[in-house]
Amino acid sequence: MNQKQQKPTLSGQRFKTRKRDEKERFDPTQFQDCIIQGLTETGTDLEAVAKFLDASGAKLDYRRYAETLFDILVAGGMLAPGGTLADDMTRTDVCVFAAQEDLETMQAFAQVFNKLIRRYKYLEKGFEDEVKKLLLFLKGFSESERNKLAMLTGILLANGTLNASILNSLYNENLVREGVSAAFAVKLFKSWINEKDINAVAVSLRKVNMDNRLMELFPANKQSVEHFSKYFTEAGLKELSEYVRNQQTIGARKELQKELQEQMSRGDPFKDIILYIKEEMKKNNISEQTVIAIIWSSVMSTVEWNKKEELVAEQAIKHLKQYSPLLAAFTTQGQSELTLLLKIQEYCYDNIHFMKAFQKIVVLFYKAEVLSEEPILKWYKDAHLAKGKSVFLEQMKKFVEWLKNAEEESESEAEEGD
Repeated sequence: MNQKQQKPTLSGQRFKTRKRDEKERFDPTQFQDCIIQGLTETGTDLEAVAKFLDASGAKLDYRRYAETLFDILVAGGMLAPGGTLADDMTRTDVCVFAAQEDLETMQAFAQVFNKLIRRYKYLEKGFEDEVKKLLLFLKGFSESERNKLAMLTGILLANGTLNASILNSLYNENLVREGVSAAFAVKLFKSWINEKDINAVAVSLRKVNMDNRLMELFPANKQSVEHFSKYFTEAGLKELSEYVRNQQTIGARKELQKELQEQMSRGDPFKDIILYIKEEMKKNNISEQTVIAIIWSSVMSTVEWNKKEELVAEQAIKHLKQYSPLLAAFTTQGQSELTLLLKIQEYCYDNIHFMKAFQKIVVLFYKAEVLSEEPILKWYKDAHLAKGKSVFLEQMKKFVEWLKNAEEESESEAEEGD
């Protein structure tokens, strides 16, 4: 009982296997040879290429060798760091870089990638990583190769195979400094807009917070709307130039409104506020009509309004009388006055307790020389909004009649004077 029980042992021979002697089913070289051989047999018939790739996915390990697969389809062989083809590897001419440099050919290649990724959904991430890498390698490619890659990328962005976040690679400092990013972007956006339109491009850029970053395609000393606009307009992309200009204006408007509200809350003197607004208008090319809308919105947001209809009108008159000099400084044009009238109408309609205050506000602004006869009469006749139209026109009826009579009397006096 005290004797130790002998432990069982495994019979047979043990072979020690070194890790370096263990081989995977395929290594990149073998995988490349299989793909290149198949592409050579299909030739330049891209329908046949798509069928070959579809069938090969069942036999070859696309998941493990996604980078090798995409290197071959784009560049004809495995790429070394920097973007050059490895010398000791076999190559194929059935690839994007060896194809004709035209939109139709790139559209056909885009279909090959689309079909492949639809069939093997797990390749989606690998393909995105591949394109990010290729964009970083741009300096290693010829101008023709860059153009083809740009056209292909634009088409794939348009059809949703790629996400616009891949464009982050174009902000690489070296690519930007040497002008590679901007030149590549021209070809890319041309093919993207050709497939869709500027509105679709804008939506995609907005989704990845890149709608305000396009000027970063240029070095810091050239990051101006003027330079961007000139460069892309001359390249035939006027719609992209206008889009960026609009984005900058929208950003400037938001910044102006934010700063304006802060100045008002601090109680800064009107002369300082007016000077600041005029400088911003000049710097960012903002129209007086846009500015008067911003001022109105800012003025109305600086106070907490009474919810009682009978009290809010009195509160509004007192508040707006105070800000009349500021508003008057930016209603020097009839169109600006009309813009203000429409904003007042919209505000009174959207804020129900202001419905009865509309006429009182207009009369106040007329007396304070913020608004004049002609824009008020034009608003009344045909320039008003549909919102609350019947209510506001009824409110204004007597005042408009008074204005018309006053205008007729002035004309009569002028004629008698002549």
